[in-house]
Amino acid sequence: MKIGILGLGEGRSTMSAALQSDKLELKMVCDMNIEMCKRRAEEFNFHHYTTSYQDMLNDAEIDIIAIYTPDHLHAEHVKQALLHGKHVVCTKPFIDDLSKAAELLELVEKSGKKVFVGQSSRFFEPMKKQRKDYEEGLIGELITIEAYYHADHRWFLEKPWSLQQAFKWLYGGLSHPTDFIRWYLPNIEEVMGYGMLSSNGAKGGLKNPDTMHFIFKAADGRIARVSGCYTGPVQPVTRDSEMSCVLRGTEGCSQGDYMDLRYAITDKTGEERMLTWEHKLKHYFRFEGKSHHAGEYQNYLEYFAASITEGYTAYPDIKEGIGTIALLQAMDRSLQTGKPVKVDDILAEYHLTSNQLSA
Repeated sequence: MKIGILGLGEGRSTMSAALQSDKLELKMVCDMNIEMCKRRAEEFNFHHYTTSYQDMLNDAEIDIIAIYTPDHLHAEHVKQALLHGKHVVCTKPFIDDLSKAAELLELVEKSGKKVFVGQSSRFFEPMKKQRKDYEEGLIGELITIEAYYHADHRWFLEKPWSLQQAFKWLYGGLSHPTDFIRWYLPNIEEVMGYGMLSSNGAKGGLKNPDTMHFIFKAADGRIARVSGCYTGPVQPVTRDSEMSCVLRGTEGCSQGDYMDLRYAITDKTGEERMLTWEHKLKHYFRFEGKSHHAGEYQNYLEYFAASITEGYTAYPDIKEGIGTIALLQAMDRSLQTGKPVKVDDILAEYHLTSNQLSA
């Protein structure tokens, strides 16, 4: 399938993914910054670029448009792709304004095209293995989930826009572990959380909390927790990973780590195992250090392409993407009010219901 990429900052990984995949053909890339286009052209020896999104929309050969623009532009860029008969990959978070959700849901229905949310952490090797083991019943029935993302992102404060009032680590960071929660407990009905701006964050100029802890309650009564801390030192990698997902079941327990290729499980037989995938380092991390996780992008692009040709739904789809935004907004409101918030109350404000977003 032929793919076009919009936004060549984060889209760098997608270029690598498409060019190295035998299931996709990169047709065109686009960025409003011509210097960025030239930089990527030189890096990848790929010279079919444009600064006009319309050029890509008008290319009848392009089957899929992959969107990696700033969050506030996602809704319009997704809308235009659907109106031009394209399938869509959109990076997380899917949209930043739920008032546009109903229109996009209607457009997907009318166009018959698929929309997939590029929640890359689901497609990292330890998380793929954790999900497979869970679906095979190796830990029994799920009791609860704990997920976190703790990272020393003080370097990130060098980006001027990170110090603006609009920037929130809730969306930029916690959306990853929150997605793990929704992957296993999709019917979260209520959330309660507390947050604070650390002294490091305040000194660096941040405007919103950089330290947060949340408790979720699902419709069936199960609970989960998520935490995020972004402006302080972290444990040595041999002891802990920056991001992790722990599943506690009736007969076992598992933990997937990210960005370390490490997974542990105590299965229903009592056997304890630790798995690593050092031989896949070059697949997942193709650039400097552990940045731009191109391997995950290739994994999810190929999964999405297959869903189109084989006729199945690739998750997270548009409904799940919108549901995650509603949950994140409920989390945001809980931080502001200091009270529990029901996700359905957030959806109702935008004339949406949980039934509309169910699989």
